[in-house]
Parts: sequence; C-alpha cells; structure tokens
Amino acid sequence: MASMKIAIIGAGSVGFTRTLVRDILCVPELREVEFALTDMNAHNLTMIRKILDRIVEVNKLPTRISATTDRRAALEGARYVINCVRVGGLEAFADDIRIPLQYGVDQCVGDTICAGGILYGQRSIPAILDFCKDIREVAEPGARLLNYANPMAMNTWAAIDHGGVETIGLCHGVQHGWRQIAEVLGAENPQEVEYICSGINHQTWYIDIRYKGRRIGRDELVEAYERHPVYAKQEKVRIDVLKRFGVYSTESNGHLSEYLPWYRKRPDEITRWIDMSDWIHGETGGYLRVCTEGRNWFEEEFPRFLSDAEKPVDPARRTTEHASYIIEALETGRVYRGHFNVKNKGLITNLPDDAIVETTGFVDRFGLNMRAGLTLPDACAAPCIASINVQRMAVKAAVAGDVDLLKLAMLNDPLVGAVCTPDEVWQMADEMLVAQAQWLPQYAHAIDGAKARLLKKQVPKSDWQGAARLPVRSIEEMRAARNREKGGVSPDQQVVA
Repeated sequence: MASMKIAIIGAGSVGFTRTLVRDILCVPELREVEFALTDMNAHNLTMIRKILDRIVEVNKLPTRISATTDRRAALEGARYVINCVRVGGLEAFADDIRIPLQYGVDQCVGDTICAGGILYGQRSIPAILDFCKDIREVAEPGARLLNYANPMAMNTWAAIDHGGVETIGLCHGVQHGWRQIAEVLGAENPQEVEYICSGINHQTWYIDIRYKGRRIGRDELVEAYERHPVYAKQEKVRIDVLKRFGVYSTESNGHLSEYLPWYRKRPDEITRWIDMSDWIHGETGGYLRVCTEGRNWFEEEFPRFLSDAEKPVDPARRTTEHASYIIEALETGRVYRGHFNVKNKGLITNLPDDAIVETTGFVDRFGLNMRAGLTLPDACAAPCIASINVQRMAVKAAVAGDVDLLKLAMLNDPLVGAVCTPDEVWQMADEMLVAQAQWLPQYAHAIDGAKARLLKKQVPKSDWQGAARLPVRSIEEMRAARNREKGGVSPDQQVVA
C-alpha cells in the first residue's frame, strides 16, 4: 500500500497518542505511514516522539515519525487528521468546575454540556475552525478529520457546518458500557453480546441487546445489575434511568447524572445517587482531579512508558478505539461496524435532522455507511432533544461570538436550569467569559462589557466546594496508593498528559 500521512493534533496527550499509534501499527498495511505529531507543548511532544521512535525501532517498522509545534506543517499532505486537543488545558478546565460551583452547579466532568461543557465548546470551536482551514488548504484533498476532542457533538457540528471538512466524531463510551453489560449478564467473552446503540454523544442508549442471539429486556437487565456486587452500588443513576426509561445508557454514572435535571440539583440528594469508590461514578470535579493528578504523575510514569515501548506490537492487544479500524476499513476495504458521531439527516427519526447523533453504521472502502430510520424510545429522545437545543445555540454562539446566545444556551441547559435563576446564569456566564478570555478570541469585543457588569451590584454566590469533592493527591500520596496496590495502577492513577 502506498505511503500516507496521518497527522495527530494534540499529540502531547502522550498516553492516548501512544494507544492510537500502536493500534494503527497493528494493521500490516498501515505500517508504511508517517505519523505527523503536533502540539503546543513542546516538552510533551518530545516525550511522545521518543516513545514512538522506540516502538518503530524495536519492531523494525518502516513507519516514520515527525513532530513539530507548527500545526500547518504537520497537516501538509495528511490524508487523515486525528484531533485530541483540550483547549485551555487544565487551567481553563478548573474554571469550568470552580465558577459554576459558586452558583450551586455541581458537575462531575463538565466537558459535554452543562456550564463547563458549554464554555469548553466556546474555547474549542475557534480552534476547530482553524484546524479545518489548514486541512482545506494544505492537507490531501478529501482529507478526513477524526475528532476525539470534547465537547464531541459541538466540535463535530462546528467542523461539518462551518469548517467544511468531512468529520467523524469518535468516543469510546459505547464500548465501555458494552463490556459492562457483558459482565453483568455473565458472558465469558464480550463478543457474545451484540448491541445497537443510538442517541447523542454521552446520551446514547442500548436500544437492542442480544446475548447469544437472545434479546435482553429491561427486567432481565435490571435484575442483572442489581445483583452485581459492585455495579449495584456504583451505577445507581444508570440503573434508576434503566428502570424508568426501559433502556440502559452508555454513559458512566457521573456523566449521566449531569446531563439530566434530576440527580444533581439538590446538594443533599447528590450523595444519594453517586458512589465515591471511583471518580467516574459522580465525584464533584472528579475528572478534573484525575487529570490534575495524572499531569503531576506523568514525569514519574514516563520511564515505564518508554520501557513498554520496547514490547512487540501485538494485534491481539489492539484496543477498541475506533480510529485504527476506520482507517483500516477505508484503506483496505475490510468492513468495520461501530458507533459514530455524524449529522443526523434521518438516521434517528425522532431527533432533529441538523443534530450530531451517535449511532450505528459501518465503514468500508466506499466510506461511512450509516443505518437510517432508527427510532428512540420517547423517554430517551426527550432529554436528547433538550441537550441538542443547548448544543445548537452553543455552536452558533461560539462561531459568532454572541454573548446573548451563549447565556441562553446556558439558561436552557437541563442541570443549570434546574439549579440557577436567570440572573445567576447571566452573571455566571460573564464571570466565565472574563476568567477564560485568553482562549475566547471571538468574544474579545465583549470582555470589557462583562467586566463592567460584574462590578455592579452582584447576585450573591458562595464558596461551595460541591457535595462530594476530594482534594488532589500529592505525588507521595499517589505513590503510596500504588504501592498498596502492589504495583497495579488504579483508574484514578491513569495518566492524562
């Protein structure tokens, strides 16, 4: 197969970039490629290049690795572009969690909708549009953008409608939930469980589950979860929604709880629905804490990454991340079925056509082929539509720099609207704009006005730290925890660099 170029924007996410590249190298036909890595963080870029150079050298591969902080140079001639960027890094992410807490909005993750996710989209979309401009101008004609960056729906929506680049949004939530369902059903191999998911990113639903060919209904799945010794405690929101809606959500307990207006609106109710055994089950600002710890721990973990790079590339250890399978299908014609974020256009009959939906389809040499005509249960469609309406306004606001529309998007967010008054939302939005002005070029004209409004008589706010917040652990505390686990790495210690 002729050589080609795959560019990775945000390649300084070292652990994730390593995973994506290893997966692609599991395909023999894809080994004679150039991976063009680009990131604003030159230090992380140097480290990931060392890791990938070691993998290529040990496995005696024809693969080429290049790394540059010049994004346009990395994109030149690329056939595929993978986006993994977190615009504003952990500094902006901290404001996404901290400021809404002062108004009573308690988020576990804050990267999809809610106050944090909406502002994350305002930061990300100008960058996405810059990426798309470069792709149109210097990448290979017809180059595809594979977007992994959140907020998934907003970023993909902006890239398609305003960026002019063929874009597929990719998320691994569907695969994670599938393995969990297989476990509670007692499957010896997850492949015994087949499924169809449909919805929107982070609100996707297992609308059809088959175990050894037999369809699994609500009651059987509820019973399986309630008798599981771990998930019965960790997945209380998901189980409650399953009982009421009749279908299971792909998303984690903590994530799902912040997209709905019912589970996090009262401080004394939050602890009823979450579990503190791991951040992903609902901890206040849990993902921010884990990302911060991962960044701090990364320098200690790098030698292990470098050592692991000496292991042979093993197709048996290929992950379920979509990117390698999509590229393999497009380049070789081997069919890959998965769940992808794309424009609706009739794929889901009871969601708006202009929305970005996450639903099932397959990829082959002819491109992405989606299953059309699926219909969600009404109970699932209703919260999806509420989120879509927020996403639509947020994308328009981000493209135009429209402060009024941004505030309306935030006001209509399910959780924010359940907690805050309109005056609180208007002030919270002004405060977040001012705090994050350096990453919001489209709002440059509005920052002085926001500052002036904040100097006037203000809506009262608090210094609330949330219903279930844990402190960031020190390196010494993380090292001690790792030693207690006898060398194992808990989910809280996974590197996010």
